[in-house]
Amino acid sequence: MATTTLSGQEFNRMQFESLLKKRFFFTESFEIYRTAPNYKGDNRGLFDYGPPGCALLANIVNEWRRHFVIEENMLELDCTAITPEAVLKTSGHVDRFADWMCRDPVKGEFLRADHLIQTVLETRIASSRSASADSKTKLDESTVQKYEAILAKIDNYDGPELGKLIKALDIRNPNGNGEVEEPTAFNLMFKSTIGPRSAAPIFFRPETAQGQFLNFRKLLDYCQGSMPFASACIGKSYRNEISPRSGLLRVREFLMAEIEHFVDPESNKSHERFSEVEQIELPFLSKQTQLSGKTTIETASIGSAVRSKLVDNETLGYFLARIYLFLVKIGADPKKIRFRQHLENEMAHYACDCWDAELLTSYGWIECVGCADRSAFDLTVHSKATGTPLTVKENLPEPLEIVEWKASLERKLLGPRFRKDARKIEAAIEALDQDSLEKLAAELAEKTVVSVPTAETLADGKTMVELSGDICSIKKVTRIENTREYTPNVIEPSFGVGRILYSILEHVYWYRPQDTAREVLSLPILTAPTKLLLVPLSNHPIFKPVVKSLGSRLRSMGIANNLDASSVSIGKRYARNDELGTPLAITVDFDTMKDGSITLRDRDSTTQVRASEIQILEAVKSLVSGSETWKEISQRLPAFTGQAQGT
Repeated sequence: MATTTLSGQEFNRMQFESLLKKRFFFTESFEIYRTAPNYKGDNRGLFDYGPPGCALLANIVNEWRRHFVIEENMLELDCTAITPEAVLKTSGHVDRFADWMCRDPVKGEFLRADHLIQTVLETRIASSRSASADSKTKLDESTVQKYEAILAKIDNYDGPELGKLIKALDIRNPNGNGEVEEPTAFNLMFKSTIGPRSAAPIFFRPETAQGQFLNFRKLLDYCQGSMPFASACIGKSYRNEISPRSGLLRVREFLMAEIEHFVDPESNKSHERFSEVEQIELPFLSKQTQLSGKTTIETASIGSAVRSKLVDNETLGYFLARIYLFLVKIGADPKKIRFRQHLENEMAHYACDCWDAELLTSYGWIECVGCADRSAFDLTVHSKATGTPLTVKENLPEPLEIVEWKASLERKLLGPRFRKDARKIEAAIEALDQDSLEKLAAELAEKTVVSVPTAETLADGKTMVELSGDICSIKKVTRIENTREYTPNVIEPSFGVGRILYSILEHVYWYRPQDTAREVLSLPILTAPTKLLLVPLSNHPIFKPVVKSLGSRLRSMGIANNLDASSVSIGKRYARNDELGTPLAITVDFDTMKDGSITLRDRDSTTQVRASEIQILEAVKSLVSGSETWKEISQRLPAFTGQAQGT
């Protein structure tokens, strides 16, 4: 657990979250209705962002676009959140997008099974290790190790396995200590209908990916058929969480930023820019380590991880490194980042390998980015469902001679003999691969009759059909190909922006050593909601023209700033903007009226420099653009120590 602040102090989550709500980073949606008469709504897992939260969110998204969309020349889409049932049926979400849920029959509460086990076991371990633990709560070391081994691979248990653990370990609802029922699967999608007759079923999308896959042909045409390429989409997604908890970390409506990188499967999923990142060291928690019951993090360069096949391919590895660089750039603490490999049972139905970028918070390790190799699953199933080829055609450098087995049916005999089953038999023949065709050709030559499996049940109730040589023939044929057609594979980095925002706020939080009430959010200037505070020494009218002019000049430079001309002390004005994460402050005082000089204050160190207006604004511009650091600015501009009470 994260028990320390940015500066190593004890982390107090209640105090921290009180600060975020006080400064209106976010608030629970429909909050005033919670006490309204006869209100029966469920507003859990729904949040509104206030002014600093909106600005921080926008800055994270803007940097995401710069870091990924612009840097990688991605094609951005904005797709609808309303999705027809048929699309999500094809993608597998209708049948498989579910979590395991338990019910407390006494309380009537629904609990997510894996979270219930995790909470109870972590509480037992913590209670056992407490200095005040008595004989009832004290666990022997073998039991602690058993619990820790279960927690290390909690994501790998399916519903029946979770049910066995609940019984074997006597897991109960922490709210009342009641027993819970067997876990059942609960689909997380919000279902509705569309149109005045409510005849067409729809879902609110649980991810932005499907819109990108369905537009694949248009995207391929847009980039002149050039492969590989990537699309990107930022938008709201919706998941009907069983028991929303942990503030912004588990919500029902959230902002996602997803990338679909389409790649030729025969390229070994190499990436032309992999050499730029291969030396970057990443903290890995592998599948094997988790299955051994441990959570030991191993650090390795992404280059060595790909070469050893810890990470499957270069493109997947490239994005893991780029994700790490992005998270650090926007404020994540490198010591509180890890990449955890998915276990088999938790792997999404479409994925063949997946890593989560997890950030350590006071709630534990939180999945903030998933990076999955979705293979060719999505394009294949949507192509089959719609009859639309979602493939790439490329001219071959030289004509290619292909010898293959080919089956043909005598349609004049097929229809009269099999009637309604004729189409099912045609589909069965088309589905046969080369190995199957070769075996059937040998059988047909020997027996003159072959048995072929059918995907659909025939009129006689069977799923096998016998075909004689007069109806079916299988021969080797030679053809010349001048083009190659293939279905691309997909590497998908998927970002939960709200989770990233909250986790980073925890990472940058600390308080002044001399006063725990003087809290600070050391957000990077890149993502800080407001870059600069304008502070007149007092509310004397003489300062107004200068402050107004400075504000105008800063806005023309594109620098977000805020004016605080209230009557409280300048120290208190600095302090409350430190709580908002404002990295810089310009102070106008009586000396400004004499010689035109102003001071510039750094949030984290509270040190100040003083120079002319032009010099200070140039310094601000350099700091905001990232071309200079505060250390460099403070070395070249005169230090200011005249107002000790303002620091």
